[in-house]
Parts: sequence; structure tokens; C-alpha cells
Amino acid sequence: MKSSPLLPIGLFDSGVGGLTVLAAMRALMPDESYLFLGDTARLPYGTKSPETIARYALQATAKLVERRIKLLVVACNTATSVALPALRAAYPELHVVGVVEPGAEAACAASVSGRIAVIATEATVRGGAYERAILRRRPGAMVQSRACPLFVSMTEDGLVDGPLAEGLAARYLDDMFRVPRERGEKTPDCLVLGCTHFPLLAGAVSRVVGAGVTLVDSAATTARAVRRILDEERLNRPAGATAGVPLCAGSTRFLTTDDVPRFTRMGELFLGMPLTPCSVELVDL
Repeated sequence: MKSSPLLPIGLFDSGVGGLTVLAAMRALMPDESYLFLGDTARLPYGTKSPETIARYALQATAKLVERRIKLLVVACNTATSVALPALRAAYPELHVVGVVEPGAEAACAASVSGRIAVIATEATVRGGAYERAILRRRPGAMVQSRACPLFVSMTEDGLVDGPLAEGLAARYLDDMFRVPRERGEKTPDCLVLGCTHFPLLAGAVSRVVGAGVTLVDSAATTARAVRRILDEERLNRPAGATAGVPLCAGSTRFLTTDDVPRFTRMGELFLGMPLTPCSVELVDL
């Protein structure tokens, strides 16, 4: 598969959470074009078996490759933690970037004490991908992980702040932060938002974990990792290139597997910009 600088960057997620990664990439690389697929008909991936997650990830990638992309971003922590080897084996000539390694890199840089907490989906926590990635970079780190599956459905429903979000955050996180702190025990100074949906809950989570805890998500770090690859492989889009290009410079197209109006509404929340229904296409995987 021969990549061309003129092709778009492809991204996929189980839903719309990966749009946080897309937003960071658009901010860092505004001249690139993007093709985003949200597999909203089958979310969440985090409660599925590894075999099912890998199959879904391969199907989503096949759809993006069919539309012609120059690089793939797996904008889903669950799919990254489970399916990255299968994707790279299936598409050996395609650059495939996941979000776990960039997130681990950011956490190691942000933590002063080496006490790092990770919140993610059940599948990501079960697979231990973040713990392994953090310990490779910082062998002495103390990593605590917690599955927060209901966070995904809350963000997909737009319930990202207020008493309900804060109450659920407290239910998941009090015994990692508030309770040990009241006992005079040390707590993590860094919390990894190990699911691309979770940054929208940052306000509620931050109020629960308290001051002095740095929240880390992989969006900006992933964007920088993609730019490094484009630079190294000379795949940056040339300024002013338009002829024969699937998407114009700076443009973004969206694919979803269910409910275009809902994807459009949620996409506006995650991206912080208006989306037109004509930019979103319903597809079948």
C-alpha cells in the first residue's frame, strides 16, 4: 500500500470519543485532511471480548483503507490496547498509531512522584496496556488502574458535568484519592484519562480528585506522534495541493455506523464546532 501526502489521515473509535484526538490533530496540523469513522452502532468496545474488539477494529480499518488514507490513528484506547498487533499485521505498509503509548509518555512526564492512576474501560484495564507502557518508560512507577465503564455511556449521552457526572466520578475514584488522603496516605499525583471519551468529564473528575493531581489524556501527545511520522516519512501535505485529492486541505469527513443526526449533535460537543449532516455519512461495516 503506497501512501501519498495528498491522502487524508484516517481515524476510528467505537463512538465519538475519538473526536478529542481529531480535535488535537486539527489544531496541530490544520492543513491536513481527515476521515473519521465512529462505530456508534456497536459501542462500547470496552465491554467486549478481545476477539470481538479485534474483529471490529479490523472492519473499521478496512472501511477507511477502502476510502484511501495515508496513515491510521486508532483513536480508541480499548482498540489500541487489544487490536494494534492485528492491525499492523493486516496492513504492514500502513503507519498505524495508537493512543496508549503517547498517553503513557505524557503521564510519565507529568508525574513528579511516580504515583500514577489510570482510568479506562474494562478491556483496557484488563489488558494492562497502560501499566506496561508506563513501566517501560519509568520502571519505578506505582500504577493503579480503575475501570469506569459508565463514563462512556454518560459522555455519549452528553452528561459530561453536573451532580450526576460528579457523583459517578466520586463513586469510582474516592477510594483512590479522597479516602487515602483523609488517612494521611500518599495518593497519585497524575491521573490518566485512558479512554478518549473521558476528557469531556475532566471538570467533574478534577473536582473529585482534588488539586495537585494532573489530568493527562493522549490527544495532544498522539497528534505530536503523528506529526513526527509525517515529517520523517515526508508525508506532510504540500501547501496548495488539490489535484486528484480525495479531500481538500483542512477538510474533515465523518463516517458513522448508526444515527447520523445523533453523531452530528455529539460531534459538535466533542469538537467544539458545528457539523453539517452532509459531512456525515452512514456506512455499514
